[in-house]
Amino acid sequence: MSDDPEVLIVGAGPAGLTAATYLARFRRRVLVADGGAPRACWIPVSHNMPGFPHGITGDDILKRMTEQAGEYGAVIEGGRVEGLKRDGEGFVARLNGREVRIRAVLLATGVIDHHPDLPGVERAVERSLVRICPICDGYEAIGKAVAVIGNDDKGAREAAFLRTYSDRVALIHTGPAGALAEEAELTRLGIELIRAPIEDVRLEDDRVTALGWNGDYRSFDLVYSALGTSPNAGLAHGLDAAIGEDGRLFVDPHQQTSVKGLYAAGDVVRGLNQIAVASAEAAIAATAIHNALREADGWMVS
Repeated sequence: MSDDPEVLIVGAGPAGLTAATYLARFRRRVLVADGGAPRACWIPVSHNMPGFPHGITGDDILKRMTEQAGEYGAVIEGGRVEGLKRDGEGFVARLNGREVRIRAVLLATGVIDHHPDLPGVERAVERSLVRICPICDGYEAIGKAVAVIGNDDKGAREAAFLRTYSDRVALIHTGPAGALAEEAELTRLGIELIRAPIEDVRLEDDRVTALGWNGDYRSFDLVYSALGTSPNAGLAHGLDAAIGEDGRLFVDPHQQTSVKGLYAAGDVVRGLNQIAVASAEAAIAATAIHNALREADGWMVS
């Protein structure tokens, strides 16, 4: 049996590592290109990760999943895939200065968060002072003074979602007035609207403060960023895969993109940005890849 990889997984976050474990257990030769610092590493402590009722850090999640994939023979190599092109029925990827030929590719490249342009924002994320996912940790905001930083109606929708957990929610709107069409709904829900440029927001010790247009300072226990994300879908662009208006990838029920043999899972796919969802999509994609390769090799597929 050749030692050359059959499947390339681009990305070593929860989606990529789940797929690596599945494919390795299917006895496929798997290479994972680890571009470093997946989005999950930003998680201070997750309390909605199944099986960890007392919480688990993002780093621990990634460490456990990396060990599990390696246990079954998946090869994880540091480096970014710099190019991807068709090669007959398969693909050629450029990784760390060499060409790698593979039969199928799974993109688990995720998205890049648009953090507010504030001094010390990365450290504030690590301390849970600045947060990026109310679905993940809105429960921990119960009863707290919460602010949402946004520049359009996405911020208003996120603030409305957080009213489930607190009656002290404010929207710090940093965009133009015309970008906010939901002001009446904010009033109905009892959400305070603060119009302020990002320069008037401060991260100080364990509090967030904002200076409103009327000169009053407001202080909050934590702030959510609703400034959006940018999908890491450049490799799919190069293969003309179908992409939505938000830049994320369309996939079929088996997680295959519009390009045969090119699959995608996790946040780069249109849907809910959650580890549980990413892992489920990765399991579906890995099984579909395995079955497609079996069929191509003339094996019976159930």
